[in-house]
Amino acid sequence: QVQLVESGGGLMQAGGSLRLSCAASGRTFSTNAMGWFRQAPGKEREFVAAINWNGDSTRYADSVKGRFTISRDNVKNTVSLQMNSLKPEDTAVYYCTASDSSSTTRYRPTYWGQGTQVTVSS
Repeated sequence: QVQLVESGGGLMQAGGSLRLSCAASGRTFSTNAMGWFRQAPGKEREFVAAINWNGDSTRYADSVKGRFTISRDNVKNTVSLQMNSLKPEDTAVYYCTASDSSSTTRYRPTYWGQGTQVTVSS
C-alpha cells in the first residue's frame, strides 16, 4: 500500500518559516517527480511546487517563487518544502504528491497524502 505522510505543519506568524516533510512508503519514488499542492478554505486546490526525479529541476507557483524551496532525498524516500517569509495567504492544507512521470513538465499527481495544516497569522 502506497502512502505519503506529511509532517511539519502548524501555526506561524507572518514572516516566519516552516519546513514540511513527506515520507513515502509502500514503494520507492526515486524515479518519479514529486510535489506539493495546497488548498485554502473556500478555494480550489492549487499547485505549489514540483521536483523532478533526481532533484536537478524544480518548478514553483508564482505566488511562492523566491520564498519556498522544494528538495528531495531519494535514499530516504522523502520530499520537503522549506517555506520562508510566510504570509497569511499561505494558510492552507498542504498535500504531498507523487507523479508517474519523472519530469516536472505538466506535473500531474497520481498519489496524494492526507495533508497537513499550515496557518499563518498576521
